[in-house]
Amino acid sequence: MTATPPTAVVLLSGGLDSMVCAALARERGFRVCALTVDYGQRHRVELEAAKRIAADLADRHVVLPLDLRAFGGSALTADVAVPKDGVGEGIPVTYVPARNTIFLSLALGLAEASGARDLFVGVNALDYSGYPDCRPDFVAAFEGLANLATKAGVEGDPFTIHAPLQEMTKADIAREAARLGLDAGLSHSCYDPGADGGACGTCDACRLRSRGFEEAGLPDPTRYAAAP
Repeated sequence: MTATPPTAVVLLSGGLDSMVCAALARERGFRVCALTVDYGQRHRVELEAAKRIAADLADRHVVLPLDLRAFGGSALTADVAVPKDGVGEGIPVTYVPARNTIFLSLALGLAEASGARDLFVGVNALDYSGYPDCRPDFVAAFEGLANLATKAGVEGDPFTIHAPLQEMTKADIAREAARLGLDAGLSHSCYDPGADGGACGTCDACRLRSRGFEEAGLPDPTRYAAAP
């Protein structure tokens, strides 16, 4: 009798990184329960991208509304201009306060409720635009918290946080998408898309994505309004 594969909760934003993360979870033998948070982000077209990706890669897809516009504090959730002058030093205004802590907490709750003990998140410590909640120390600290703060953890059934893209460049991630046979065109990365959903080409996310495909020597399927 064939055993049922274990389930992993994968945070799926609709971007290339989370798409590759979900495919890697499947490659490692997990059933994918994808969690997408509808947090009031200005680049809402990524929610449609997440649905397309989940239809291809996930066994279950949960879209959870949690409107972080009530908090503000970010160019992605408030009336603040998205920077278009290139990837700079420091933490950019596109940082959403405590976003990965909030999202991983939600994923942890979903995992414990559904019997999953593995969580996948597509954070990246190299091409990460300066976000503090993408660092390896953060991932390790959250895993420790998960096993202190849950019934499963204290009863000896611990959680593991997987960050398989942690040490990859954007070029590495683009190559991994190609290796996995993914259609990168299903994903969306732009922070400030046009009314038609097309990528602006000049925000940090567009610049990093475009450079990643270029350095990987792969065609970029993205439709940009302006050349990055």
